[in-house]
Amino acid sequence: MNSAYPKSLVVVLKALQDRLAEDVRVLYVRDVSNITDYFVLATGNSGPHLHALSEEVDIARKNARIKMTRKGGNSVSGWMVLDFGDVVTHIMNDELREFYALEQLWSDAKTVDVDEVLA
Repeated sequence: MNSAYPKSLVVVLKALQDRLAEDVRVLYVRDVSNITDYFVLATGNSGPHLHALSEEVDIARKNARIKMTRKGGNSVSGWMVLDFGDVVTHIMNDELREFYALEQLWSDAKTVDVDEVLA
């Protein structure tokens, strides 16, 4: 596990990768926000895929003994948020991801290479 990054970030990214999340991005927002340190953005291609991604992250965080602060949304709404304190994960369908454009909204944040975190 890459100790340069929080355990929760590594666990989330591995779980999303295992369930074939699409267009996974990591934004380091600590310097531009007091909400969290990292945003993880991922796209699911259907309601069941969104649910599977969320469930995989939840199982992985439980196995790693990582506390989830809160969970919001559902697969029907097309946007699920999993908050781990230092990492907030947004799992969205393609339509909502494009509409809300969180990457643009947080364009001052540094983009982190997913492969670097998982190395």
